Amino acid sequence: MGRSIGVDLHRNNFVTATRAENGRTYLRTWKMADIGRFADQLRPDDRVAVEMTTNTRLFYDAVRPSVAEVQVVNTAQFKVITKSVKKTDRRDAETLALYLEKDMLPTVRLKEVEQGQLAGLVSTRDALVKQRTTLKNKINNRFAMYGRAIKREQLSSEKGLAAVEAEPFGALVRIEIGVLVAQIRALNASIRELDKTIEDSAEKLKGYRTLTSIKGVGTVSAAILLTVIGDVDDFENAGKLAAYLGLVPRVSNSNETHRSGRITKRGSKLARTALVQCGLVAKKYSAYLNAFHARVKQKKGGGKANIALARKLLEIIYRALKNDWVFEDFGQFRLEGGISPLKVKTKRRAG
Repeated sequence: MGRSIGVDLHRNNFVTATRAENGRTYLRTWKMADIGRFADQLRPDDRVAVEMTTNTRLFYDAVRPSVAEVQVVNTAQFKVITKSVKKTDRRDAETLALYLEKDMLPTVRLKEVEQGQLAGLVSTRDALVKQRTTLKNKINNRFAMYGRAIKREQLSSEKGLAAVEAEPFGALVRIEIGVLVAQIRALNASIRELDKTIEDSAEKLKGYRTLTSIKGVGTVSAAILLTVIGDVDDFENAGKLAAYLGLVPRVSNSNETHRSGRITKRGSKLARTALVQCGLVAKKYSAYLNAFHARVKQKKGGGKANIALARKLLEIIYRALKNDWVFEDFGQFRLEGGISPLKVKTKRRAG
């Protein structure tokens, strides 16, 4: 059994806590520029735990070849650190080393380099879309303040934006509206550029044709889901994938009482949002999904029905990715060549 090493990682330095075979812990602070020297003194049977942060990939790539294992820790789920009363870099590193030694760390799956870069593009796009929505809402509020009605979709076209600029407001309000419209135009251009790049990059990912053959899943949604899911074979079944994305209910057990609450919301919020949006579109083409949504909505309401629909769509996505299905007609649940998925034997993959 090798040493257990906890790492508290920062942009310019990192703190290591090394639990030796004799039970003692050795602390040391390193500069990021010295990461090569740190890797050189590691042993092949060492195990390392490091928090998930902006430069974790850099650290992982430098250290992984020198040790038996590098665990990337999901600090959002590791409350021992996030809720610590006496939080210091050294204490965090010691805690990681201790829990690594006991195999009690909540880990995350580090994306492949290209997947990580594409995930960054998608995340940036999402941030820009939210900024644009905020600016549109501000314009709507200004119009409402002066008793003028404006349709939300009017701000989605160049013609509509030009009409908004031409409204006869006072000088100060016209300047404000002009600045807001200019920012929306700039965001529109940036989002279009990102969309083109995301589409070109997503097409190269394994599973892209599968997902985009599902009516309701577009290019950006496919990119989000593929970068978050990664290798679908990492998940034993659709339920495990749903748990990874936070689409399973919270469960609490007390004595003989068993309660299920709202979904856990662990994992990627962006992926959950994409699944809900894709599900609402997909049910327009699939009688099966539409009937399922209507049935749940009648019993539990629209919000829970939307989540249940997202979970149902995720089950289809899981099976489709697992078996490399490409739909010719998703509404009729028919694959390319007119084959029914029900007649296709599930693939057993090595490993």
